[in-house]
Amino acid sequence: MTTLPPFIFATCQSGVENVLKREAARQYPFLRPAFSRRGFVTFKFADATQPLEGFRFEAVFARAWGFTLGRVEVGDQAEAARQVWKLIGEIPVRMVHVWPRDSAPPGRSDPDTPWPDEVEQIRSLISAAAPESVNLVAPDTTPRRGLRGQWVLDCIIVDPDEWWVGIHRLEGPETFYPGGRFPLCLPEHAVSRAYLKMEEALRWSQFPVPPNARWAELGSAPGGASQALLDRGYEVLGVDPAEMHPAVLKHPKFTHLRRRTTQAPRRAFRKIRWLAADINAAPNYTLDAVESLVTYPQINIRGMILTLKLPEWTLADRIPEYLERIRSWGYNVVRARHLWYNKQEICVAALMRPFKRKPVVVRQKARRKRPT
Repeated sequence: MTTLPPFIFATCQSGVENVLKREAARQYPFLRPAFSRRGFVTFKFADATQPLEGFRFEAVFARAWGFTLGRVEVGDQAEAARQVWKLIGEIPVRMVHVWPRDSAPPGRSDPDTPWPDEVEQIRSLISAAAPESVNLVAPDTTPRRGLRGQWVLDCIIVDPDEWWVGIHRLEGPETFYPGGRFPLCLPEHAVSRAYLKMEEALRWSQFPVPPNARWAELGSAPGGASQALLDRGYEVLGVDPAEMHPAVLKHPKFTHLRRRTTQAPRRAFRKIRWLAADINAAPNYTLDAVESLVTYPQINIRGMILTLKLPEWTLADRIPEYLERIRSWGYNVVRARHLWYNKQEICVAALMRPFKRKPVVVRQKARRKRPT
């Protein structure tokens, strides 16, 4: 069994470090904030507490996390790569991840911008410096089940002359990619960047959505997220009083219900099993709209992908309350994540497993009595 160090790191969107620290304080009172920079935070296990093998840092605002082994001061990069392996020691890593911290001012970070070429050069140097006994595999674009549970070497470029080294296990789909960043690119036909947000949410959630599934999207205009669903072959009912992009409207599997959710006829959702919502309003407004649908007697929603806007970062402290409200509707798998393509908002994935449809209530008409 690998002896785990008493420090962990987490990388996050630039500007949300304090939000992440508050979240960690609520969930893990035995963790104490240590070294941090914009987009990079470390914590120490306090009071001689040692992390157990199964410890998980389940924080909404951590894009990636792992156990910290230390830092390397970089002069000559080839020598720094050798120092990385001295920190790794006998830990049996199978993959090398290298990525820079998000250091851009809040709101100016662009998740579409490729990482500098130097990032791949550093990964190649570290891989080449690996001891002969280490059996590395290249980072893959498809998570492989055979690698789940294996250790990954993490190298976070905090500054050009400062690398932080750690390890994490391959578990969820995001853990297979450096920094938890899925390899996505906005298609030319996409009408908005919401396409990337929906595609990232689908890959992260790993919902068991069958082919030709029926989705409803609340707050669908202009249609980027709907396009991501349509490109996967799903049928989409877009609910929004605003106009949809013509390219979306002409898709044979798209239907536009040009109304607010509160005004939409409930019969339109009877065949819908999957729901997405990205309403430009405070979280409770979105949850009220969703609740009015999923609790309706004749509507059976199996899974949801919800975007909850956070007009003020202080609302992040209420995320546990929002998730508990969603669980109260019968969804027993509820997770939240601050996606790479989220800004001041979070993504919530909720699934009912096993799926239980509501019993059909048949109302019989009262029989008229014949006159005697």
